[in-house]
Amino acid sequence: MEKPQVVTAEEWERERAELLVAEKRATRELDAIAARRRRLPMVRFANDYAFEGPSGKRSLLDLFEGRPELAVYQFMDNGPGHFCPGCTAFTDNVPDHGLEMLAASGISWATVSNMPIEQIEGYKAERGWTLPFVSSHGTTFADDCGAGGGFLLSMFLRDGDEIFRTYSTGQRGVDRLLFSNNVRDLSAYGRQEDWEDSPGGWPQHPTYG
Repeated sequence: MEKPQVVTAEEWERERAELLVAEKRATRELDAIAARRRRLPMVRFANDYAFEGPSGKRSLLDLFEGRPELAVYQFMDNGPGHFCPGCTAFTDNVPDHGLEMLAASGISWATVSNMPIEQIEGYKAERGWTLPFVSSHGTTFADDCGAGGGFLLSMFLRDGDEIFRTYSTGQRGVDRLLFSNNVRDLSAYGRQEDWEDSPGGWPQHPTYG
């Protein structure tokens, strides 16, 4: 396995300072994008979905748990006995304390899937997950969000009993939220995945290999 070049402390400080300039530029750009995100308009969203939870039926409004905002991650349904490795990795990265911090900021969390609730509950027990997870099986929720058979993260805002969608993102927009990926992106070998631009000899493997 190849390793980064060894240099003097002075050379390392110089190269680190050059990279920091690029990092700060990217941070300012992300701040500007976040400012635009806060200025997005919103669209009215239906509240006639009957999600199945471990304790019975729940509406989209119920998922807010009385808070003003709601984050929904849509977990792919790959059929009986099959589970999306990417959605599994994402859900493994959702910490209980993180959800408590979101709740303190007025944001509830729900993971939703077209999988039947029995399949969801079995997988939750296997993975040790305790986060809110409901089934949208038999509803048009995934299609109405634009997720279809894929995964998606959507943000909702309520005004009384009226619900609005304020934001959604998929693919790398969801990927950037993972704690483990963010830390690996700071490491010498990165995520060690074969799509990354890494020096020759760096360890790499398929993303879900």
